[in-house]
Amino acid sequence: MAARPPLPDSVLLQVLALLPLRDRLRAARVCRRWQRLAQDRAVWTHVDLSPHRITRRTLWHLVRHRLPDSVCTLRMRGAPRPGGKQRLLSPALLAALRERCPQLQRLCLTDTDLRHVPYESMPASVTTLELSLCDIPDAWFCVSPSVPSPQSHLKTLSLCGTYRITDTGIQAAAPHLEELERLVLRHCIIGDAAMVFIGRHMKRLRYLEISHACFLTNRGLVAIVTLERLETLCLDLYDLVSLGSVIALLQVLPRLSHLKLGGTCFEDELLSKIQENFPHCTISHTP
Repeated sequence: MAARPPLPDSVLLQVLALLPLRDRLRAARVCRRWQRLAQDRAVWTHVDLSPHRITRRTLWHLVRHRLPDSVCTLRMRGAPRPGGKQRLLSPALLAALRERCPQLQRLCLTDTDLRHVPYESMPASVTTLELSLCDIPDAWFCVSPSVPSPQSHLKTLSLCGTYRITDTGIQAAAPHLEELERLVLRHCIIGDAAMVFIGRHMKRLRYLEISHACFLTNRGLVAIVTLERLETLCLDLYDLVSLGSVIALLQVLPRLSHLKLGGTCFEDELLSKIQENFPHCTISHTP
C-alpha cells in the first residue's frame, strides 16, 4: 500500500490546539516536527489549566517558562487547602502574567481565594472575567480614584457562587462597572436592591442573566426598564414575580430580542399568546 501523505501543518496545529494541556506537552516529545508545531503560538491561544488543581509555585513556573505572549484565554482552578480555598494568585504573579501575556482577554477562575488580591491587580487587557466559587470581598470592585484600574476595559463579568456578592456588594460594585455589556449572576444572593443599582449604573448592558435569585420581586424587575440596550435577558422567576411584570419589560425594552425564562412554570398557551403580541422577541421557557 502506498504511504499516506503526512497531514499539513495547518491541520496538525488545529488538532494540537484542541488537546488538553498535558497531552499538548506530550505531543512535543513525538518528533522534531511535532515539537515545533506544539510550540507554535497558534496552539497556545487558549490555555485551560482548570482540570489540574495547580499550586502557586507551579503557576509561577508556567507563567515564567511556558505561557507564550499569544495567550488570549486562560482558565485556572485553585487547589483546596485546610480551612478554605488556596490563594493561587497574588499581585506579583498577576503583574508577571500581564507582562508575559499582553493579549490576555479572558480570565476564568474557579475555587480561588481573591480576598488578598486587589481588583486593580487584574491585567488591563482582560475584557472578560469569569469567577466561579471564588472568595472575593463585597467591595472588591471598588477602586480608589487615584489608583489606575482595569474596570474601564471590562466588558463581560460572570459571577457564579460568589456568596459575598449580595445586594450590598452589587451596590458597591455597580458604579465601577458602568462599561459592562454582559453580566451573569448565578447562585448569588441578590434581590431587588441589586437590580436597582444594575438598572441605575449598567446602562450599556446587552446581555443580562440572573439565575437562582429567589428573593427577586416585581419591584426588582421594574428597576431594569432603564436598560434600553438590552438584547438578551435570562431570568429564573419565582412566585414573587408576576408574568405581568415580564410583559411590562417587553413593552419598554425596544431592543430585547431574546427572553429566556426559568423557574416558575407557565402554561405553554399563555406564553404563545405573549409571543404573538411581541413577535420581535423570541421567548423560551425551561421549568
